[in-house]
Amino acid sequence: MKKIIIFIMCLPFLVFAQNTEKTKFQTISINEKMPEVDFELKSVNEQWITINSQTSDNGLLVIFTCNTCPFVVMWEDRYKLVEQIAEENNIGLVYINSNYKKRKSDDSFERMQKHAKKMDYQFPYLLDEKSKLANIFGAKTTPHIFLFDNKNTLVFKGAIDDNYKEIKKVEKFYLKDAIKQLVSGSEITVSETKAVGCSIKRYVP
Repeated sequence: MKKIIIFIMCLPFLVFAQNTEKTKFQTISINEKMPEVDFELKSVNEQWITINSQTSDNGLLVIFTCNTCPFVVMWEDRYKLVEQIAEENNIGLVYINSNYKKRKSDDSFERMQKHAKKMDYQFPYLLDEKSKLANIFGAKTTPHIFLFDNKNTLVFKGAIDDNYKEIKKVEKFYLKDAIKQLVSGSEITVSETKAVGCSIKRYVP
């Protein structure tokens, strides 16, 4: 009930990202190589990390997220499952916070640190201070998922599953299926879904 109330209160500020959305920042395409992103991002444990360094034997999962978006709040019970699936399948994972315009409030670095501790993140939570990474990827929402294989080729993008409201009603766990198919060498049957969430409050140069 609490999650539903939060969602209703924030509804005017939420955006469903459409494939036809016209934007200055074009989302990278399936089968496209990961953009050159060798710059470092600050993690909540005060380390400086490049996302390239987090690629594991079978690839890398990049999750654009934040601290308080109602969609993140409702989907975040899936994050722990995603961490487990990534670890079991030798997939690296990074969480990225690109909400520049909320940096002095909900998405400050200090609140990121508290949130990561509260949610017990087992993978790096990185500050994309001026939305540079989000702009390069063309990430639209929180959350927005990008899965790369071990050759840095994008093989899946979009949503975690088909029901952000309630895990028990999930019928299609898109991300889990994509990871398992990637690791097994099978064709990824659903490589792209609509990204659903709050718009990234990005820095626009």
